[in-house]
Amino acid sequence: MSTQMSPGTETIERQDTRTQPGDGDGDRERFSHYVPKEKLADAMINGTPVIALCGKVWVPSRDPERFPVCPECKKKWESMKPGGQGDA
Repeated sequence: MSTQMSPGTETIERQDTRTQPGDGDGDRERFSHYVPKEKLADAMINGTPVIALCGKVWVPSRDPERFPVCPECKKKWESMKPGGQGDA
C-alpha cells in the first residue's frame, strides 16, 4: 500500500508559536500586566482573553499580586497618565 496525496492537496507546516521557558517572549509570563479593570473582571468570570498594554494576549488565571509588574506595561501606563512622559 502506498501513501500518496490526491492531486490538488498539499501539506502545510504550522510553526509552533508557544513560548518555552527562557525564550524572550516567555519572559512576559513572569509578570503581572496592565489591562482595563472591566475587561479583567469579564475575563476572570467568563474565561475570555485580554490584551495587556504591552501586547500580551492571555486568559488571566493567576493572582497578579504574586508577580512583579511588566516593565513595558508600566512604562506605557506612566506615559498615558497626566504629567507622564506622553504629555506634551
